[in-house]
Amino acid sequence: METTVKSATCDEKNKLISTILAAFVTDPVARWLWPEAHKYFGRMDEFVNAFGGASFDVGSAYYVEGYCGAALWLPPKVQPNEEKMVSIIRESVPKHRLQTTFSILEKMGNFHPDEPHWYLPVVGVDPMFQARGFGSRLMMHALERSDREKKLAYLESSNPRNLSLYIRCGFELMGTIQVADSPPLFPMLRKPHE
Repeated sequence: METTVKSATCDEKNKLISTILAAFVTDPVARWLWPEAHKYFGRMDEFVNAFGGASFDVGSAYYVEGYCGAALWLPPKVQPNEEKMVSIIRESVPKHRLQTTFSILEKMGNFHPDEPHWYLPVVGVDPMFQARGFGSRLMMHALERSDREKKLAYLESSNPRNLSLYIRCGFELMGTIQVADSPPLFPMLRKPHE
């Protein structure tokens, strides 16, 4: 049965962000930033909104029926709210990890393509619904658009378990971002397919 991917409205933002919170509850990088559950659940929703929330304003926040999975894509020239992200990090990440966290963000910026591209800040499937193809469908839905527009697609994978999905979708590994005791992040780029 074909999984339907829909564009979310701003009224659905909290539902999609909740799905992403469920998906990232064991994510190596997210839990390195907020190892204590109350801090993770207390700030991760704001961070996701700052990171990818602009996708709701431009119609590129996608979900599968039942809100089992969500992907927040930013089209060319639409950026995360970096000021808000930095504020959340300063207020909530353990102080001994702040310098490392800002070094990671700087390195992430260095990998972003210079030319206009689609950026995927976050994609996730609720653990109750994983291994059903929802992640693949969410990815391919947006990549069909980047292919039509002949634009690059870029992401950083925060979980090595997801690399095979991204590679199947046509992404290539550009390197590894790791600073001090942080888990690795994997910047990945996909050229448009004909």
